[in-house]
Amino acid sequence: MAEMQYRRLGRAGLQVSVLSFGSWVTFANSNQIETATQAAECLAAARDAGVNFFDNAEGYASGESERVMGAAFRELGWKRHEYVVSTKLFWGILEGPNMKNTLNRKYLLQAIDGSLERFGLDFVDLVYCHRPDPHTPIEETVWAMSDMVSSGKALYWGTSEWSADEIRAAWSIADRHHLHKPVVEQPQYNLLHRSRVEEEYARLYEDIGLGTTIWSPLASGLLTGKYQNGIPAGSRATLPGYEWLATMLSDPDQLAKVAKIKVVADEIGVSLTHLALAWCVKNPHVSTVITGASNVAQVRDNMAALDVVDALTDDVMARLDEITRS
Repeated sequence: MAEMQYRRLGRAGLQVSVLSFGSWVTFANSNQIETATQAAECLAAARDAGVNFFDNAEGYASGESERVMGAAFRELGWKRHEYVVSTKLFWGILEGPNMKNTLNRKYLLQAIDGSLERFGLDFVDLVYCHRPDPHTPIEETVWAMSDMVSSGKALYWGTSEWSADEIRAAWSIADRHHLHKPVVEQPQYNLLHRSRVEEEYARLYEDIGLGTTIWSPLASGLLTGKYQNGIPAGSRATLPGYEWLATMLSDPDQLAKVAKIKVVADEIGVSLTHLALAWCVKNPHVSTVITGASNVAQVRDNMAALDVVDALTDDVMARLDEITRS
């Protein structure tokens, strides 16, 4: 297998593996990864391939995903300097008017304590504002996130699914008040979902040094090809709470594009999954591609995408561009 690459998180000094491992949907799910031992096996397989970044969120399985991942870290006996771990805050898991769907100061500074307790860690490397909050002044959120970093509970902070204008506003407030600036955005990015990363954020990479830790590189499985003939039983779209995926995974226009992409993958002798992951890696503005898996075999298969990056020549990239921009 090709050697893992490491990229700086935008202009920040932190280096993350170009392929990383995330726990969305899979961890603390009875149909996927339920125990710390199962999680530890997947984390170990990822690390064996050179992965050093592990992504999580308070909202994943109502906090249980953090608990499972933290227990897996302890079971593996990893030293804290050996890995980078993140969480994301916004949705909330406690009841009350200040504890859900907010980025107000009260919620944020209590939520990080809850995440650290579930992880069993003194700090996370990255903490994200999981969505924008139109009801809280961005200035309040920026001060709270900066204070979180100053307290040592997180080393860097960033955003997830914020608009370019919101990111720039947050960065400018932090710059004006000499606060810790947001250094990273976690957007969806894949062959079928391109415009935000490639167009909307285009100026931010140079202007503020934005890093990106992209999620859903396989479009929730659409780019594996397994939904070409309908939604199979036991797949992600059949899980409770994920029914919304079924509409996207059945979209005829998207399925038609996937079929064309597979023709290109077949011609160059690679799997559709590997092509889709490698295509994301090819973008120099992508700091890391967050992969997901429910077992060790899937982890190892995802990591094999590193072997495909060089096969995506300028000609291949141009063909994929034509297919996915139409």
